[in-house]
Amino acid sequence: MQKILIIDDEEKLRSLLAKIISLEGFEVTQAGTCHAGLHSLAHQNIDVVLCDVKLPDGNGVTLVKQIKDQYPLLEVILLTAYGNIADGVQAIKNGAFDYITKGDDNNKIIPLLHKALDKVALAKRVQQLEKQLGSRHSFENMIGESAAIQKAVGLAKKVAPTDVAVLLTGETGTGKEVFAQAIHQASPRHKQPFVAINCAAFGKDLLESELFGHKAGSFTGATKDQKGLFEEAHHGTIFLDEIGEMAVELQAKLLRVLETGAFLKIGETKPTQVNVRIVAATNRLLPDEVAKGHFREDLFYRISVFQISLPALRERVADIEPLARHFAALYAHKTNQKPKQLSSAFLKNLQLHPWKGNIRELKNVMERAVILEDGDTLHSDSLPLELQTRTPTTASDKPLSAFELSSAEKIHIQKVLNYTNGNKTKTAELLGIALTTLYRKLDEYKIG
Repeated sequence: MQKILIIDDEEKLRSLLAKIISLEGFEVTQAGTCHAGLHSLAHQNIDVVLCDVKLPDGNGVTLVKQIKDQYPLLEVILLTAYGNIADGVQAIKNGAFDYITKGDDNNKIIPLLHKALDKVALAKRVQQLEKQLGSRHSFENMIGESAAIQKAVGLAKKVAPTDVAVLLTGETGTGKEVFAQAIHQASPRHKQPFVAINCAAFGKDLLESELFGHKAGSFTGATKDQKGLFEEAHHGTIFLDEIGEMAVELQAKLLRVLETGAFLKIGETKPTQVNVRIVAATNRLLPDEVAKGHFREDLFYRISVFQISLPALRERVADIEPLARHFAALYAHKTNQKPKQLSSAFLKNLQLHPWKGNIRELKNVMERAVILEDGDTLHSDSLPLELQTRTPTTASDKPLSAFELSSAEKIHIQKVLNYTNGNKTKTAELLGIALTTLYRKLDEYKIG
């Protein structure tokens, strides 16, 4: 039941008002002074306060500010016998929901209470959603105990409270946006907007308009003024995914925003100021892109003040099982099924797979398996054929332990292969081994 607190030193009026409000189905608490009212607020879950302006131990207009500072979701309606404009203006400035005159406005009290309660309910719902969102995107909710992922999380936690630009690197599907959101949630900007854009999804002109906005008539089709994402992210965080795909000409404008906090909208002559933290991500080797002239060197140094490399899933084999169990539970819940167990053969198949699509690929595989499996346990035949054929049949074909020397060798070979974009001759050269030796090891470790 919603609770109303009436603070008024006139006992008869207070009791009458309490009776009227209680007949509407609300629980009513009464207090005759500021002190008694604050005591009630401290010990009860009050939704709306009806407060007289003149009280024996204080002024209701001043009390509003004190109440709103301590209980920001609560609403206060001030009642006065002699209304004046100055008090009304100050009351609203202090956070009052409304300011009405006793007697003349008695018929307004119940409708006003309902409006105030609607606002309280909405504020509580928003707060609940913000808590859920913050929890979902927190570092504590990240799955994985492997050294590789814990190192990345540790670095992200250190940089999150600062305003430093962050560059997240790693293959597609390694969770760069998840890290960006966690960094934002752990920062002082967490109550402000988090805005994400995939730079690879737009051409140069359209991306410029999306990022910085435009004035009406600045180009064909621009029928009205449009805010850019940098404006939308003001005081918050903007996540520039796949920044390596951004056109060189647009990189210059981005660099200016980073250095001055100002930019020109398309068709504008007056700069717009913003206060935005930038988190960027790429699956490209930006130093190579700089060498090729595809990425500005000054911008690279500006966005990579703090760089975090996210490990590929095959580099964190120990995390595959907990991730798989998490996704199995998630998709079983989404499809209204009972929780699914994972057979040992099913897990072995997952651990042997190279996961070129990383966590994103694992999510898709688990969703498919949950939908296909009618029973309570996921078996190998619920997996795509390319995963089923990876089942180990001999001792030499078992999954590699994260503690074995051979596992470290496999991971190192895979990293060098990624660096050379699959060029085996270059990989063998960098590893200092013969090409035939490399092919033998690729076959031995089943690196595709």
